[in-house]
Amino acid sequence: MNKKRVHTPEGVRDVYGIEYRRRSKLKEKLKDVFASYGYEGIRTPGFEFFDVFNSEKGTVSSRDMFKFFDREGNTLVLRPDVTPSIARCVAKYFSEEKAGIRLCYAGNVYLNNSSYQLKLKETCQLGAELINDDSVQADSEVIAMAVDCFLAAGLRDFRISIGEVEFFQGLTESIKDQEVKMELREFILNKNYFGLMEYIENLEIPDRVKQVFLRFGELNGDVSILDQAEEMVENEVSKKALARLRKVYEILKLYGKEKYIGFDLGMLNKHNYYTGIIFKGYTYGTGDAVLKGGRYDNLIEQFGKKAPSVGFTIVLDEIMTALQRQGIAMEAESVHTMIIYREEFMADAIMKANELRRQGRSVILERQSASRGKEDYEKFGEEHHLGEILYFV
Repeated sequence: MNKKRVHTPEGVRDVYGIEYRRRSKLKEKLKDVFASYGYEGIRTPGFEFFDVFNSEKGTVSSRDMFKFFDREGNTLVLRPDVTPSIARCVAKYFSEEKAGIRLCYAGNVYLNNSSYQLKLKETCQLGAELINDDSVQADSEVIAMAVDCFLAAGLRDFRISIGEVEFFQGLTESIKDQEVKMELREFILNKNYFGLMEYIENLEIPDRVKQVFLRFGELNGDVSILDQAEEMVENEVSKKALARLRKVYEILKLYGKEKYIGFDLGMLNKHNYYTGIIFKGYTYGTGDAVLKGGRYDNLIEQFGKKAPSVGFTIVLDEIMTALQRQGIAMEAESVHTMIIYREEFMADAIMKANELRRQGRSVILERQSASRGKEDYEKFGEEHHLGEILYFV
């Protein structure tokens, strides 16, 4: 056997059997959550023009994209992030719409991660976007929906951690050197607080601001963190960000979701298009957030429509890993019945299969093999999680 012919490239994998059925069932549950909030499905292409995702949009780095060319020489990109694609669609198809637009999606994204990162290069993501709404109510709605997605998946031990881009922007508003701002952002983005402490020692910034940066790693916890931060900052931008977070928390209490909520004022996102509230969902069994989202008020405007928006995406592969490692039973789209028949009973077997299928049940119909006994079929049924096996023999 030629191993190269049967192996997949690095960073991608095959999904089949019970895992495929479990993924399908989980997708269905998450889509039901989106539908319960009034979100309608949208499907965007698997590849788009490079300009949809270029650096001006604030999405992933060009080197992390899979790029190729069409016959006319246009640079195309396998979709690395669904949100810019949704933004393009909204500017094209909803250009005159003033009311809130609620969209949800499911699709694969492609990131050319370095091999040492040990991450999949193709993942399935589901997400939701609330467009044309800049309110705290919109922020709260999508976070409440994110909580419901975790619960629908079967997870109970998880946390949605919320931050605010404007909190950081307020602290750096007096810094005119953009390179310094970017350095500070990288330290915080990577949670490199020791490096941050060394870096700010030589910066000419107010001591009060330095003290906030020195304590950035501590600004992570329950809602009381907002009070601590309030005492530490003087600028109005950061204060407004904290006030917005408080309002969001109060609304989430009305949804009954507050026990799943925490705050991380040191949170930033590698996607530069986020402008306000940002959040991540964590649970045990994965090394990274399984859900990420936030507010992006300027992204759609780059495609021609001013539309403040907020949304999130869930990495299905990470949710599946978390469920497995936490030992949480996963439902699967099951084959209910298998009918084994000898040839002389074929008519009866087909009639029974037709009857069950009319009832909405799925049926495997298989002629009995001389080389397989009842034990073999029972073993097959266990391995494939069949509901029952009927014999016409």
